[in-house]
Amino acid sequence: MRNIQSASLLTALLSATKVAAHGHVTNIVVNGVYYEGWDIGSFPYMGDNAPTVAAWGTPNTGNGPLAPEDYSSPDIICHQNATAGNGYVEVAAGDSINIQWTEWPESHHGPVIDYLARCEPNCASVDKTELEFFKIDGVGLVDGSDVPGTYGDDQLIANNNSWLVQIPEGIAPGYYALRHELIALHSAGEEGGAQNYPQCFNLKVTGSGTDKPAGVVGTELYKSTDDGIIFNIYQEVSSYPVPGPTLYSGAATSVKQATSAITSTGSASAVGATSAAATSAAASASTTAVSVPTSSAAKSSSFATSAAATESVAVTTTAAPSNKAAAPTQAPETSDDDEVCEDEE
Repeated sequence: MRNIQSASLLTALLSATKVAAHGHVTNIVVNGVYYEGWDIGSFPYMGDNAPTVAAWGTPNTGNGPLAPEDYSSPDIICHQNATAGNGYVEVAAGDSINIQWTEWPESHHGPVIDYLARCEPNCASVDKTELEFFKIDGVGLVDGSDVPGTYGDDQLIANNNSWLVQIPEGIAPGYYALRHELIALHSAGEEGGAQNYPQCFNLKVTGSGTDKPAGVVGTELYKSTDDGIIFNIYQEVSSYPVPGPTLYSGAATSVKQATSAITSTGSASAVGATSAAATSAAASASTTAVSVPTSSAAKSSSFATSAAATESVAVTTTAAPSNKAAAPTQAPETSDDDEVCEDEE
């Protein structure tokens, strides 16, 4: 392997990350219906007056990461001091959910991973430390032909800072916590450098499936020494081991990343309610495929996300990708120093 040892290149990379801002999930879209997420700008200050949402809340208003030293802490489950949302969104097994981020720094290459954990009797009152998560999606290295490579989060950026995940068709109906996570590897060449950004939503899954996959409690998903947690992206690589437990066998093998048009606005159902009310007709329903941007010049490709392929160490190289474009969402003002990405409260 050819290591990148250019001091000027590393300096430029660190300088670029220093001014970049992190993001958070603003909303999810299910079958064209928009559901509000946790608003870090207002909800932490509203107390009991905050609206009913399916998103888990956190006082971490600075969008800061969690570090490997937090892997044994309950914070790793759904982020810093996270509390369960007081509502849920209904989704049928087999349907897809579009998860919208405000933004994501191009320097923060790494995997996108999704988990589900069954909640009993519901997710609003569950003890998060007892949730057992099974992996339904894990996209790591997509194209290693260029350094630092194209990863799952590069697909997210290309898809208007959003991610499409499919709820497995075979799982039994019931209440589930969806744990969606980005892991940034730009400082992960040594132990302690990886950065985790988990976000959670409460779901009520309908359908006729019977699978109740075994899972792993959140505080045992990763270790600081795991392959894929320690990983140098600044070298030529042909594979990347997506961290965490094995992918659930019933997970979709291929999910084409696409944006989801919003046709109406819904409200999360409070526990005990039957469904979310959809209101406010909006743009007509459509789904648009996007191109994968990478650091290589004069290349372009449309792609499908293959969970099965990206979970393995073998990487299928996509057709030549184009220059990375800046994320379309404007970065919010922040004082975050992204070189070290310290947790902000």
